[in-house]
Amino acid sequence: MYESSKPSSFGQPEAPCFGYVDVRESETISPGRFVKFTQLGKSGLLISRICLGCMTYGTPKWRPWVLDEVDARPFYKKALELGVNFFDTADMYSVGVSEEVTGRALREMAKMDEIVLATKVHFPMGDGPNMGGISRKHIVQGCEASLRRLGVETIDLYQIHRFKGTTPIEETLAALDHLVHQGKVRYIGASSGYAWELARALSISERRGWARFISMQDHYNLVYREEEREMIPLCLEEGLGLIPWSPLARGRLARTTPSPAQGTTRADNDPYAVDLYDSPSDLKVIEAVRGVAKELGIQPSEVALAWLLQKPGVAAPIVGATKIEHLESAVRALDVVLTAEQILTVEAPYQPHAVRGI
Repeated sequence: MYESSKPSSFGQPEAPCFGYVDVRESETISPGRFVKFTQLGKSGLLISRICLGCMTYGTPKWRPWVLDEVDARPFYKKALELGVNFFDTADMYSVGVSEEVTGRALREMAKMDEIVLATKVHFPMGDGPNMGGISRKHIVQGCEASLRRLGVETIDLYQIHRFKGTTPIEETLAALDHLVHQGKVRYIGASSGYAWELARALSISERRGWARFISMQDHYNLVYREEEREMIPLCLEEGLGLIPWSPLARGRLARTTPSPAQGTTRADNDPYAVDLYDSPSDLKVIEAVRGVAKELGIQPSEVALAWLLQKPGVAAPIVGATKIEHLESAVRALDVVLTAEQILTVEAPYQPHAVRGI
């Protein structure tokens, strides 16, 4: 099903990637297409190799680049037509509105038994002292609120959005296990943290017999590869699937013409993107991606996604879309296979970065 590959540039041996299967389209998928799916880590959960990130959909009152419900609905429809069954949101996106929009669209357009619906909990949902974090109180209340907004009885993948906080990890894990046993959550995952935090959590879950994280939603792309040092080797060893966020570096890896470090409209109006990507070496990586894209006659974004999709353990990059072409391009990337020489070309300019996004 898979083959091991040569050591990565950071000297860590690359463990084999979990395999994928081709699944014939359902009624929601356009005729004649095959859609690639993969297991999420070592779990039995099958997800499309592209995940639609729903941070972009909710209300522009929260962020100016967010699409409202009317403008967002075509993206859910197109994703389903292309065969995407994996949708990721969070309670804090548009302060709950993203979950409402996502839930309504999927309930109306899809067979929910075939959908993998993921959301996250951590960031404050109000000004009160218990309105954020990963305490038992906030996790349980947050899950119940997410279920109401999504309009479902069970969340397929419930993730802690960060490890940050003063709550003992035992309390967090016990609360997540409680939700699994209640039937409110099917699987649990984590997003962005230090490898030691994840290792400790996995050890505690194993010793206590609690539900175990099956995935890590981490910050990983061609211009930010610090996860290759510790987090990714840990996930490969422990069987967690990787679902990278910001796979195109907030649009910087998608630009087709030379320019400063700006990316998409969202990136150019997102102060957080400036905090994530400010290294001069990033431009050299972006230029290398454009060069390979020109050689292959495809979009730079397809090269960047293809690179991620060929990395061991990467199950499904989380793709945000504000144009239908963004989705179509992401699906095309599934059929792009980069040669060893092309991979070396886009990886070679990389320079170490300070840790960002945790």
